[in-house]
Parts: sequence; structure tokens; C-alpha cells
Amino acid sequence: MEGKMKKYLIIITILLAIVLSGCSGSEEQTLDIFNYGQYIDEDLLVEFEEEYGVKINYEEYPTPEDMYTKVKAGGTDYDLIITGEYMIERMISENMLDKINFDNIPNYQYIDENFKNQPYDPTNEYSVPYFWGTLGIVYNTEVVEGTPDSWDLLWDENYSGQILMMDSQRDSFAAALKKLGYSLNTTNETELEEAKNLLINQKPLVMAYIVDEALDMMIADEAAISLIWSGEAVAAMGENEKLNYYVPKEGSNIWIDAACIPKDAENKELAEKFINFVTSKENTLRNIDYVWYSTVHTEAAKEVEEFLYDNPAFNPSQEDIDKAEMFRD
Repeated sequence: MEGKMKKYLIIITILLAIVLSGCSGSEEQTLDIFNYGQYIDEDLLVEFEEEYGVKINYEEYPTPEDMYTKVKAGGTDYDLIITGEYMIERMISENMLDKINFDNIPNYQYIDENFKNQPYDPTNEYSVPYFWGTLGIVYNTEVVEGTPDSWDLLWDENYSGQILMMDSQRDSFAAALKKLGYSLNTTNETELEEAKNLLINQKPLVMAYIVDEALDMMIADEAAISLIWSGEAVAAMGENEKLNYYVPKEGSNIWIDAACIPKDAENKELAEKFINFVTSKENTLRNIDYVWYSTVHTEAAKEVEEFLYDNPAFNPSQEDIDKAEMFRD
């Protein structure tokens, strides 16, 4: 009898081990996302978690250069990255990205063809456009005199101590290079040195070098002028009617941010499902109302609130677009 009891206990122990092993194998799947700050309606993250029964680890970075440095160093486990087109171009060239399975992203059909076949991903294999916009200047109309239209405003000594610049080397150099009449993608050492000196000479005029904080500071009238991305300008103008935005006449940067999947992503298919989720018409419209950037979604574009199309930050003129350049790696 005692022998039978031991036998039963052994069998029960084995069965219990099998059951527990099965449970551990069905742990909640996790999606690791790396994105710019304040660049998604976070309610969408919660809804995706609930719909797919997964957990999202969401992390933010200030500039593409910060993102690249961290990912390149290794030791990260991101499944999805949203970043700028020139950084995607670099990551493709360095074999850091995986090709996307578009069978898992049926909403890709609604991405405007104007944002496909771009130089950074000419075969449309590695990225899905997310939002687009321009780099320009937002200013307080009650402080700044006249109707400025040039990069010169960022160097105007009349507004010393009231100017905000981006803590982003690429964007700050873009402003300086275009002010000088050069391409923002120049590799000419003389032109780059001239732009560097222009930024050094500007430093006494600058209140702060920041990124996301510029939005709140302009809304609160803490600064008069800021180099800014267009969506931030739309948000600021919505909160402070004294603000206006323009793309300088010398030309500027037009950019596309896109979603991409790192080469070593553990949850590639789940990342593709997330891309499809955020690129539905309904979720794109919700995201527009949160980030205020220009949409790449053809169907969502038809339902964007009319007042946005009257805003040059959301809807730049064709002249501004024609004079703009896209960053290249």
C-alpha cells in the first residue's frame, strides 16, 4: 500500500510539473516600443494591450541620434521603433532593420503614395510612414514686430534672451545652413564650419536649448521665438492665440517619421499588428488630435477637422514644400 502511495505521489508530481511548465510557456507576450516623446495617444497603447492580451513596454527618446546611439550600443530588446527617415536610411545601410511582412499590415494600402518610394527606403521594405511635417519658427505676434518670413529671426538681437533653439544638432544646423543659403545635407567642410560659427555667435541670444519643453514655454509666454517642429507649433497655437508659425523663405526641412522593426526583434509579428492597429483610419484620427502632425493616411485626411487645413503648420503651402529638403544620412 505504501509503495502504491509513493507511486501515485510521483505521478502527481510529474503531472504537476508538466502543468506548471505549460503555464510558464504561456506567459504574457510583451511588445517593446521606442518612440519620440509625446508622439502617440497613450490610450491606444492600453487598447492594444486589451485587444491582443499583451503587455507594452513603452520608452521615449528626445532625438533620432539618441535613439541610434542606444540601439547601436546593443543590449536593447525593442520590437518597434518610430523615428526619422534619415535615421531609417542609416539603419538600413547598417543592416540594423528587418524587412516588414506587409501581409500583417493591410492598412498599408491607405498610406498616401506620395510618402512611398522615398530615398530612405526606396523599395518600401523596411518602414511604414507614421506622420510628416516641417521644421520652422513659431513666434509671439505681440512681441515680435511685423510679419517675419526668414531664418534671420533666430539671430535677431532685438529678441536676445527670448529665443529657444532645439537641443538637436541636425535641426539647429539645418536652420543655420538654410539661412546661409546652403543645402541642409551639405558635406562641404567650409559650409559646415560657417554654419557652426553662426550657431556659436547666436548662443548669447538663446534662452535655452530644449526639445519638447518648447511647446509649454511658448504657450506660457515664457519665450518669444522658437525653432520648432510643425506639430508642436499646431498644438501651441491651439493653446495660445498670440502665436504664429512659418516655414522660412530660404527653405527648410520636410520630414517623414516612420515605424520600423529592429533586426533582432523578438516579437516581429506583434509589432506588425501594432503598426496596422495605429494606422487604421479611426486610430489615425485619434492620434492626429493628440500629436497634431500632418497625416500620411489618405482616408483619415478626408476627415481631418477643417481648421487644421487653414494652419500653415499642419498644411504647408506648395511653395514651402517645393523649397524644402528631406534629411539624408
